[in-house]
Amino acid sequence: MDIATLRTFIAVARQGGFSAVARMQGVEPSSVSRVIGAVERELGERLFQRTTRKLTLTEAGAAYLTRVEPLIAQFEDATEEVRAHGRGPVGTLRLSTSVAFGLAMIVPLLERFRADFPAIKLELIMNDANLDLVGEAVDLAIRLAPSVEANLVASKLFATRYHVAAAPEWLAGHPLAGPEDLAHHATLRFSLPGFRHRWLFRYEEEEVLTVPVDGDLVMSSPLALRDAAVAGLGPALLPDWLIEPNLRERSLVDCFPSFRATATEFATGAWVIYPSKDFLPNKVRVTIDFLRLHLSRFSGIG
Repeated sequence: MDIATLRTFIAVARQGGFSAVARMQGVEPSSVSRVIGAVERELGERLFQRTTRKLTLTEAGAAYLTRVEPLIAQFEDATEEVRAHGRGPVGTLRLSTSVAFGLAMIVPLLERFRADFPAIKLELIMNDANLDLVGEAVDLAIRLAPSVEANLVASKLFATRYHVAAAPEWLAGHPLAGPEDLAHHATLRFSLPGFRHRWLFRYEEEEVLTVPVDGDLVMSSPLALRDAAVAGLGPALLPDWLIEPNLRERSLVDCFPSFRATATEFATGAWVIYPSKDFLPNKVRVTIDFLRLHLSRFSGIG
């Protein structure tokens, strides 16, 4: 049984069907089905329970996956290390981020990344959903919340800080003496449940101030919120990594520079997430180091 066949078995087990794997491999679903059938005949065991809607692993299939998947991962890591000897890290690295973070933070680093690691082929997957890293064969993800599945490793990349920011012209017509004044103005709100109805403020170590917020514009994209704030449509609660250039250029102003602001908790940050492995591939290790180096300026600016 060859490595490609075992990779196909693992992919089908993680995806739960032939069609998704066929799309990944650029073949017909019937071709993937034939590969799995051949594996089952060779082993003399049924590995999947087949229904009209999906595939599920049998007890034998689950046991086989548990033994085979780490072996294939170790084989691929060892192969990469040998190929990289004397030439630096090689291979394809699949990196997942949210759309806003990818555009604001990762795309500007791509030229430098290519120069530092010319033998790494980077696949940047920008998606606001938390992908199944193992099932989607994602090597590394950046998430803005620390909670992860049991089979993943999380490491904090940098701390973040939120600001209530507005365009100078909006502030000129809507003076704000303090965070409480936001209750009397139409704000620009993020569509996540925790961001829609109240924002939290704290001055140094004093008691947290909860301010109700409302407004006629709710958006699902932080990029759209930032652009709407720059256009003078109102104040928005936005992270430093997204609006640092705007604050520097004064197209946005921090409405309450003496206060910490948030919608959920004050200790926010960005985390690198990767599948738990006994051996971390060199391409992943150097990418994490690269991100730490070039994003180190972010630690809750302001």
